[in-house]
Amino acid sequence: MMNEKMDAMVEKYAELLTGDTSEQSIEEIKMYVLYNHIAKTMPALARHWNSLYPEGKEEMKRIVRDIQQKNKAVRAENKEREE
Repeated sequence: MMNEKMDAMVEKYAELLTGDTSEQSIEEIKMYVLYNHIAKTMPALARHWNSLYPEGKEEMKRIVRDIQQKNKAVRAENKEREE
């Protein structure tokens, strides 16, 4: 039951953040949120992971850029609607 509620919240977060609720987008949002939380609360762990998995670090950077670009488009679209 709780999984369904969390899935619904993550799906809504993905929609509001990126305008995209595809399965791939939702999985990337989950990775983004978890990585950001770890980087903020345990930066040494994030640095260690980055050094162990440089390809993972690069993939995370790609995911973050993609999410940021989608978010920028969503904000621009919302701003246009408001005007």
